[in-house]
Amino acid sequence: MSELDALDVESADGTRIRVWRRAPEEATEAVLFVHGATYGGRAAFAPEGYSWLEDVADAGRAAYALDARGYGDSGRPPELDAPAGDGDPVVRAETAARDAQAALDAVRESVETVHLVGYSWGSMTAGVLLGGLGVDVASLVQYAPVYSPAADRESDFSPGDPPAAYRTVTEAETRERWAEQRPDPVPDGAFEAFWETLLDSGQHAGEGRVVAPNGTLVDLTAAVDEPLYDPRAIEVPTLVVRGSLDTASRRPDALALYDALGAGDRTYTEVAGGTHFMQFESVRRSLVGAVGSFHDRVGG
Repeated sequence: MSELDALDVESADGTRIRVWRRAPEEATEAVLFVHGATYGGRAAFAPEGYSWLEDVADAGRAAYALDARGYGDSGRPPELDAPAGDGDPVVRAETAARDAQAALDAVRESVETVHLVGYSWGSMTAGVLLGGLGVDVASLVQYAPVYSPAADRESDFSPGDPPAAYRTVTEAETRERWAEQRPDPVPDGAFEAFWETLLDSGQHAGEGRVVAPNGTLVDLTAAVDEPLYDPRAIEVPTLVVRGSLDTASRRPDALALYDALGAGDRTYTEVAGGTHFMQFESVRRSLVGAVGSFHDRVGG
């Protein structure tokens, strides 16, 4: 069985990008995961006991998850080491897409067929990568996507007035955000595994807080008026999947993305009872199974 390890690659401007990996030696296909607006790749996809990377590797594919710059253990923009009000918001989706492109190039040194999975704001990064930069992959999964959010959500995404370079997030705030979506308690052990993994990364800002770049919030705010990418340019087989209880990735927005895709082979799926964090919930097997079945069908 493959173990979790990591490699570092250089983005186009020389920034060091950490890529987490579980790669069976016999793998002929790979899956590259792109994280969302607040939490890096290892916390989002590989906490102990809740590792999507492990699930993919156990199914025979190589599994990778990058930390975009400013997240996890990748290189940090200098603005993250200064007072938040001293700089403009950093790490927009276009920049993260360049980081993902570098990770994709590194994955292709070992495996030619690569499937891309974008999660939350990472779906914007994936969309820019494919629809804007024209990068080619075998398939795309837009998981819990945010595409063109409703106008009533704009205040949710504010990076401050004036905009700050980054924000800090506490354990209590993160737990509350998750709990607000659930009719029952957050699963025992799941939050702890996720949060401990996050604190064991370069995002730890001390005192149980983590730091996250605010360029993501600028992207989300801008997308209220105009999406960051054109889904019509995405022609590879695509799965759009969200949890039925997800209040961050809303059904009308996910369906709008699905309808706008240029892919003739496209599928829309909802997982009953899942929230924006369903890769850590009791329904995670339904999510992993749906994505794995999609990859089985379109792979190779």
